[in-house]
Amino acid sequence: SQAAKMKLKHNINPVLLQFINFIVLVYSLVTYIPWYILSGSKQAIAKAKQVKARPVNNKPGGAYRSVNSLHCLASVLYPGCDTLDKVFKYAKTKYKDKKLLGTREILKEEDEIQPSGKVFKKVILGKYTWLSYEDVYIKAVNFGNGLAVLGQQPKTNIAIFCETRAEWMIAAQACFMCNYQLVTLYATLGGPAIVHGLNETEVTTIITSKELMQTKLKEIVSQVPLLRHIITVDGKPTTWSEFPKGVIVHTMASVQAMGAKADTGNKPPSRPVPSDIAVIMYTSGSTGIPKGVMISHCNIIAGITGMAERIPNLGEKDIYIGYLPLAHVLELSAELVCLSHGCRIGYSSPQTLADQSSKIKKGSKGDVTTLKPTLMAAVPEIMDRIYKNVMNKVNEMTSFQRNLFILAYNYKMEQISKGYTTPLCDSLIFRKVRMLLGGKIRVLLCGGAPLSAATQRFMNICFCCPVGQGYGLTESAGAGTITEVWDYTTGRVGAPLVCCEIKLMNWEEGGYYNTDKPYPRGEILIGGQNVTVGYYKNEARTKKDFTVDENGQRWLHTGDIGEFHHDGCLKIIDRKKDLVKLQAGEYVSLGKVEAALKNLPLVDNICAYASSFHSYVIGFVVPNQKELADLARKKGFKGTWEEICNSPEMEKEVLKVLAEAAVAANLEKFEIPVKIRLSPDPWTPETGLVTDAFKLKRKELTAFYQPDIERMYGKSVK
Repeated sequence: SQAAKMKLKHNINPVLLQFINFIVLVYSLVTYIPWYILSGSKQAIAKAKQVKARPVNNKPGGAYRSVNSLHCLASVLYPGCDTLDKVFKYAKTKYKDKKLLGTREILKEEDEIQPSGKVFKKVILGKYTWLSYEDVYIKAVNFGNGLAVLGQQPKTNIAIFCETRAEWMIAAQACFMCNYQLVTLYATLGGPAIVHGLNETEVTTIITSKELMQTKLKEIVSQVPLLRHIITVDGKPTTWSEFPKGVIVHTMASVQAMGAKADTGNKPPSRPVPSDIAVIMYTSGSTGIPKGVMISHCNIIAGITGMAERIPNLGEKDIYIGYLPLAHVLELSAELVCLSHGCRIGYSSPQTLADQSSKIKKGSKGDVTTLKPTLMAAVPEIMDRIYKNVMNKVNEMTSFQRNLFILAYNYKMEQISKGYTTPLCDSLIFRKVRMLLGGKIRVLLCGGAPLSAATQRFMNICFCCPVGQGYGLTESAGAGTITEVWDYTTGRVGAPLVCCEIKLMNWEEGGYYNTDKPYPRGEILIGGQNVTVGYYKNEARTKKDFTVDENGQRWLHTGDIGEFHHDGCLKIIDRKKDLVKLQAGEYVSLGKVEAALKNLPLVDNICAYASSFHSYVIGFVVPNQKELADLARKKGFKGTWEEICNSPEMEKEVLKVLAEAAVAANLEKFEIPVKIRLSPDPWTPETGLVTDAFKLKRKELTAFYQPDIERMYGKSVK
């Protein structure tokens, strides 16, 4: 079974193991009846077995809907709140003095010199200081009015290029209220992509931070001729002189002060209607230049209505930690779900998230330890990193500690697969691991890319909470599917949300048909109010990716391949762009190859590559530094990190490890990489080789490794 494959291996004496298993059996029998009566798990087990979605008709390719919205798709969160300004006004009235947005104060910043000579910035942070719903509302109203004083007109574009922080959300709410179209750009985008987004949307005002203004905007301002105003959210920058004539730099506080003084009494405010564009979100794009996705007020509201329905008991007791880019649809949707339900949002960053994070001074507390969130969103890359770090720590334990951890891990895995809980293991064995994320997480939301079964199971076990794996695209306002909290199966993304329906369309070239048995398969099409308006100034691409049916329903053609299981849950099995036909005619799914090998301790990241002109697969691998250094030492290879990575001998050793794992994962012989290139440098969004959600950018990776591709396929390097 899948659970047996994911179990950890121990080295316990067989006789002792029999005795331990007997004790565990007795314990399970003694505790089962009181647990069954008291825990309410009887209902959870029953719910997990229920059918979660059904096709609306019996025709092949018929749309699947959640059983909770079979007759009518949900589109509004609260009656009458059909635009985002109305949703916030409703929440402000209901939760007036409750805390909403929290930020940690910086007590001290210092430079720490590393043994290599590099200088790292370290911070000591204090408590969270909070703005109430009322505070945020007033700041947003003033900021919106201040932007009007600067000449911003309704239904015109304004850009935000800023890290995830409270001011980002305040600026967004101001734009929603005044019907300004918010253009979002990732803080990690490269210069040409930023210039493209700003010029395509013809913005005259950009909201940013001092740091991004100095590091990114300064170099490109001259290439954005229409730019007139730069607003910094965190006070005045020290240097003003470098900007071209005609560009004025303001602080957010000064714009809010203008807005507070502005006489708006005699001019009626221009409120949005549901079909108005709220956000033009530039995707970080795993292919080509970024595309601006036009998302209307009703698209976002439908999406967050669907998402909120999958999080049980969502409300004022919840605390969400915001650290992913707000320019990503996953983070923006998650925060809007929280804002509309009375939850608190505490801001963080990947560099300050945990006690061990890179910017946190040793001995001081990371954000999760201080905030103790109950809800958290993560991309698989971050979860994979936590999984590997914990497993490395387990391997460093004494033999007794390691075996105890492994026994508890495997025991809990069995219990979870039956739908049972393990309170004793949770409090005695996994408490310390759970504290890595603050100790209070009740739901972990995962999206942005596929999550491996092993990592999902690890998070379930060690953090003692369900992992809600979701599937959605910027083009569907982030909404599509999310697994239910009591569904502990792995590798699936759950049933359609109540706001949308999903159907599978035949893809003949790949051999996927919605008449396939036992499960219908095909390209995933998402329909519903959450399906967005299309791409900004790109009619041709909009017509290609979006269609409208005879009932006027919009459908998004995702390019992903899925299958529906008997309970109505969706599993993503392939991607059109990832399928390559080899010289001999076999189809290779690059994503499948990567998923099988990515969780090896030796592999930090991997990109498989195949060409139709050749008969085998090759790969680029970012190795784990500690694991590869250990392997080199075992093989007697001496040298610097670069020399180890560039060594043909070490490439062969890593290939052996990959081949073993590939066989264990049941990959076909033609799917197993035959040659690899070890990369000494990691792939980060800053390198341009992965997106902000850490999805591989295949086009950029191919260009970057072109000399290696030619070497591995036996061509001379041009």
